[in-house]
Amino acid sequence: MIAAAVTPEPARACADAYLAAVDERRPGLVEALYLVGSVALDDFQPDVSDVDFIAVTARPTTAEDRAALELVHAIVAEQQVPVFEGHYATLDQLRSSPLSVASMLHYHDGALQQGVGNAPSPVDWFSLAAHGVPMRGPEPAAIGVWADVDVLKYWTRDNIDTYWRTWLERTGDPSSRTAEAMLTDWGIAWSVLGIARLHYTLTTGQITSKTGGGRHALEAFDARWHPIITEAIRCRPHPPTPPASLRQALERRDQATAFLSEVIATA
Repeated sequence: MIAAAVTPEPARACADAYLAAVDERRPGLVEALYLVGSVALDDFQPDVSDVDFIAVTARPTTAEDRAALELVHAIVAEQQVPVFEGHYATLDQLRSSPLSVASMLHYHDGALQQGVGNAPSPVDWFSLAAHGVPMRGPEPAAIGVWADVDVLKYWTRDNIDTYWRTWLERTGDPSSRTAEAMLTDWGIAWSVLGIARLHYTLTTGQITSKTGGGRHALEAFDARWHPIITEAIRCRPHPPTPPASLRQALERRDQATAFLSEVIATA
């Protein structure tokens, strides 16, 4: 069980800046705002973590709303706070499976997006239901957020078999950005802990942070994997800087890809 998160000051600054901007430019639109992701799971790392949000809107957003929200996010991005990304949803959408939503308004990579591929995952809704940090609005338990464990496990298994299998294949291409990333501390933490937290979900029906996934992996997997898992936990706070020793980075990458293969096989 994850303890209640203490909201880091950078995350609170993001939320405060966002709420002030959205209330000024579109008053009444955002009824509630929740922080999810690493903030909610008590694993926020100042140099690498985004601040993930779910904003509850009073109505489905219009073209005028979206134009105002573009400006709001531009204002927040100018204030030297962490990257602030997330989904917009109505209460009815939060009470339904996210897999039933064809598209949803989503702010990601500096752009407000809506279309196929922008729907949230069951992990987003589970994160809100079990751990969401209210910056405005009632506790998540009071709004009846959807949470179907069978669907969560189905999505998790599919994510391992698609996203992570593709990631593993790309590590074999030295010219790929994935292979380059795997030579950095960030890439080791992202891959080893990222897939470990999915194994935790398949095992328990709950979600955990990347660091929590690493701790789970130390208990769930044979001792021969412990060195790379421990290394990934050490790397968790580190940005994607070039390695000090290429030889050691290549050896570490090989250990990490072997672990990915093991988890994919067991899933």
